[in-house]
Amino acid sequence: MDPEKVSNFLKEQLETAPEDLQQSLLTIEDYWDRKLWHQLTDILVEYFSTPASADQRLPLFREFILSFSDKINQLKFVSLGLLAATQCSDDLERLAFLTDLTKKVNKPASQDAYVYALVAASEVKLRLEDLPGARKDLDIAESRLETFDSVETEVHATFYRTNASYYQAKAEFGAYYKNALLYLACIDIKSLTLSDAQHRAYDLSVAALVSDSIYNFGELLLHPILDSLTNTPHTWLRDLLFAFNRGDLAAYNVLENNLSKCPLLEEHKTFLWQKISLSALTEAVFRRPPHDRAMTFAAISQETNVQPQEIEILIMKALSLGLLRGSIDQVAEIARINWVQPKVLDMKQIDNMRLRLKDWDSSVNQLGNWIEGVGKDVWAA
Repeated sequence: MDPEKVSNFLKEQLETAPEDLQQSLLTIEDYWDRKLWHQLTDILVEYFSTPASADQRLPLFREFILSFSDKINQLKFVSLGLLAATQCSDDLERLAFLTDLTKKVNKPASQDAYVYALVAASEVKLRLEDLPGARKDLDIAESRLETFDSVETEVHATFYRTNASYYQAKAEFGAYYKNALLYLACIDIKSLTLSDAQHRAYDLSVAALVSDSIYNFGELLLHPILDSLTNTPHTWLRDLLFAFNRGDLAAYNVLENNLSKCPLLEEHKTFLWQKISLSALTEAVFRRPPHDRAMTFAAISQETNVQPQEIEILIMKALSLGLLRGSIDQVAEIARINWVQPKVLDMKQIDNMRLRLKDWDSSVNQLGNWIEGVGKDVWAA
């Protein structure tokens, strides 16, 4: 672009800019004139991030930034493009804008910027309900991400957030749960507004409960985002997760009336009962010492409130899901369990483990005293 045209354009922008942003525009022109590309990029990002600059973002990007785009950090160039795209009139215009941006940075030296822009375009496609198009872009982005030795956290965060949104739209709850947690792992939880944190905690909790592939909620139970539901109308959902984790049938029965507040949970009510029954079974096994895990069907029925004729199916389900390992004696109606899937423990469960360790320690001492008593002549020799 002709330097004189750039100068005239910036003067036009200066005349229409809010008074508190005019000094920044003068600095932008100064850095551009002196070709201080790094400083120019940083102040542009700062300028675009200011709400008052909204009306100027698209003109500045199209008439000014594009003229030196190849001279600045390409990831920051895409960041500026994404901020400018927020001012497009609708998602169709926004998609066209981001598609052009994606093509511009699709170079061997700027693949991280390409992925960043591609994921942003896929996010717009999701809003336009073009799920196949979004999936295609996300698959390309994922394949490129796997080739990077390192990449900015923001790129990964954007990918996982958008990938989670895709799986949520497809009602693939297990995949949504995984990607949503990976997104949270890439960001500072404090950067979320309280409303956004509560919304994500709610969606994660529901996905964990209705997914047929998630039976261990440990990662979510330990995540601080779950605390955002405390003292809200959704506190019951947090309590329900902890009830499932410890296989607490009594707590589930108390909280069950709240399921009608969430159509998705109400729709999966039968499945949730099966899931809490499996959790009650694994908890019953966990509470027993390793040498006492041969359980009769009658004992399991009492622990899980499942009808005796359905106990064998329940155990087989637990074995097939990898929640337990062992064998079933159908004739004697006994399940012999030799392993139970580890999970996060609450304070009550930790106290139970403490008592078991005390019992084990006592048994070891008794055995030591017995050996010393019956073998004292040998020890003396």
